[in-house]
Amino acid sequence: MNCYLMVRRRIFCGSFCIHTYLTTVLVFLILAGQCLAPVNVCAFSIGEERDMGEQLLLAVRSKFELIDDPDVVQYINRLGQQVLAIAGPQYFDYHFFVVNHDQFNAFAAPSGLIFFNSGLIKTMQSEDQLLSVLAHEVAHVVSRHLSKRIAKQEKVTAASVLFGLASLAVGNPALTQGLFSGALAANQTAGLSFSRQDEEQADRLAFGWLRIMGRNPTAMEAMLKSMRRITRYRSEQLPPYLLTHPNPEDRLDYVQSLLEIERRRTDKPFPDKEKGTFAFLRFKYRVLSQSIDPEDLRVHCANTLASTEDPVQIAMAHYGLSLLSMRENKFQEAQKHLSIVENEFPGQDILKVDRAGLYIAAGEHEKSIRLLRSMYKRDPTDMYCAFTFAGAMARKGQYEAAEKYYLEVAKNMPGYSQAYYELARVKSGQGERGASSFYLAKYYLYEGRVEHAKQYMRRVQKNPQVPPELQKEAGAILKRLKELD
Repeated sequence: MNCYLMVRRRIFCGSFCIHTYLTTVLVFLILAGQCLAPVNVCAFSIGEERDMGEQLLLAVRSKFELIDDPDVVQYINRLGQQVLAIAGPQYFDYHFFVVNHDQFNAFAAPSGLIFFNSGLIKTMQSEDQLLSVLAHEVAHVVSRHLSKRIAKQEKVTAASVLFGLASLAVGNPALTQGLFSGALAANQTAGLSFSRQDEEQADRLAFGWLRIMGRNPTAMEAMLKSMRRITRYRSEQLPPYLLTHPNPEDRLDYVQSLLEIERRRTDKPFPDKEKGTFAFLRFKYRVLSQSIDPEDLRVHCANTLASTEDPVQIAMAHYGLSLLSMRENKFQEAQKHLSIVENEFPGQDILKVDRAGLYIAAGEHEKSIRLLRSMYKRDPTDMYCAFTFAGAMARKGQYEAAEKYYLEVAKNMPGYSQAYYELARVKSGQGERGASSFYLAKYYLYEGRVEHAKQYMRRVQKNPQVPPELQKEAGAILKRLKELD
């Protein structure tokens, strides 16, 4: 699974920081975009779209915070692959991201890059709701709606698209509208927002895919009602989702008509049993634990425990409390909460990996290694387990074994910066400073610190102690960075 990931640092810290952050993004994109060539007005090719996607990632890695835990990324990308398996062969390798930002927002970017803000995930109640939004965004890429709109702009450049997407992602509608009217002045009315026809096509495709997957398409209706509610609540400031996905009332009417037609056609009820409830709630609590204030999460869990008798909801509220206790280094308390979850879901192996992570945090490395070894044997494709296993080995000084599993993670998640940082530490521990410099360069690259990455890659090329295959890879990376510059 090729998953691009971003920085862990927290950079959203109130209104002042948001404005400072936006200024930094725009200055960065102005400088980065000066050398970008205009897109051909007659066509926007697959190759051009791939290049723009790479340029976008290079621009945002240093400016946007992703919630990049391997299990979070693994979960949402596996959901994405389920949709793509129905959608059929694609031009691009799709990558799905969770952005740490409280705005109600999701958007598709060039070359199959799809982003979900944590604020949107917070409003979701089921995996079907997440899938309904994910499928809608995939449908826009499959139909090449964004690329067609870019191609229609007479003077659009990659830089101007980056402007617009950057402002959308951070959720500043006024700024976004200004950018679209300025950067895309050749066609101010069209911008990059999807038309009613685009939206209907994306909803129709998503609706059909959900039906084929055996999912409940009423989830689309529920998400559009949430959008309408938020729109009315924020009447003075539209959520950024509406800047690229306009007309929630029209979309709701259209989806409701699709539901009515489907009911009459099949004369069968839609699935009433939710699929993936445990996996979705676990994903949601892990996102919330990294995106909202700890006390807000504590209140959320307490309110859930006080307001429901549903054993699944109760157990997963304890999961949220376990995450909080772990962050506070209250390991016994965290294990007690986790035990409640394990009792409710005895067959969920991922909870054993969670427990092993608790053992590592508490310094009980032998326990964690025994547990992780058995879990890895059961599923060697689980990169969350592999990364946790590697960490346990490294803490025990078993560098060769740690390197093996970190390399496995880097192979399957080549954009995960933390894997390269840990590899750099392992190679340093083994006394291989040349190789350590190479992995540190890749860490800087995927953290968005491109100039640092270039400096280290050049040193790697000149260092005879670096293995030839790593020197060759460093040269290839430098060449590609030069092309994108």
